[in-house]
Amino acid sequence: MHRWQPKLGLIQETLLLTLYARALDAELPSPILGDTLSADLAGGIDYDFRKLKVKPNLVLTTALRAKKLDDVVRAYTAAHPGCVVLDLGCGLDTRMPRCAPPPGVDWYDIDFPEVVKLRSEHLPSRSHLVGADLTQSGWLSAIPDDRPAVIVAEGLLPFMPGGSFQMMTRQLTRHFPSGELALNGYTRFAAWAMKYHPTIKALGITAAQGFDDAREPESWGADLELVEERILTRAPEVARFPQPLRALTRLTARSTALSRQGARILRYRF
Repeated sequence: MHRWQPKLGLIQETLLLTLYARALDAELPSPILGDTLSADLAGGIDYDFRKLKVKPNLVLTTALRAKKLDDVVRAYTAAHPGCVVLDLGCGLDTRMPRCAPPPGVDWYDIDFPEVVKLRSEHLPSRSHLVGADLTQSGWLSAIPDDRPAVIVAEGLLPFMPGGSFQMMTRQLTRHFPSGELALNGYTRFAAWAMKYHPTIKALGITAAQGFDDAREPESWGADLELVEERILTRAPEVARFPQPLRALTRLTARSTALSRQGARILRYRF
């Protein structure tokens, strides 16, 4: 099998981290996500994944948050078969094949131009590819504005500087007549602590963005309304975690404050 070498900047290189985590989950006896396409894709990359120092907890939480965000997309596309899906900062995610949306859905995978180029070369899909810097304006002109939309922002928040995530959200909600925004929320402490995580530290990335109150985005001027805050330490899939991680996760789940420092899925309507 021919192996290819990705040439990416530090921020873009995080896509290899999440890809590898999904690949490792797929190889488990009882996977959470079971994304075998990600495993095949990672297997074809000439890259030393060992330097990412991916621990079991990161593998399982990455797979679990992807699964819960997939659930949001599946539910929305089933209820709105002619809608638009935006996967922001998509990296090499295989969300579209996993979700298998109805034929009338227009799916847009959006990331830096160099990432979109990699997707076009190594991840065949019927999605529309948009190469863009999400901190800038103008890229939405390529997206239809006459249909409802479900927007996914997985792992994106901490890496957008200043108020750029809030600005992007306002642009998105004004572009579409209605829709939902789903993201994995980071508290300020969790976002700050990311820079000390062995994997993020190995890439040399400084992450900083987060918010504590799930209702804070309602104050961004984007007409958002919180629909759901799902704390993943309380998800039924935790029963598949190996020991002692399962016991530790269930212990953490007893405290809402501690649980929010980990993964949580936030869903808003606009």
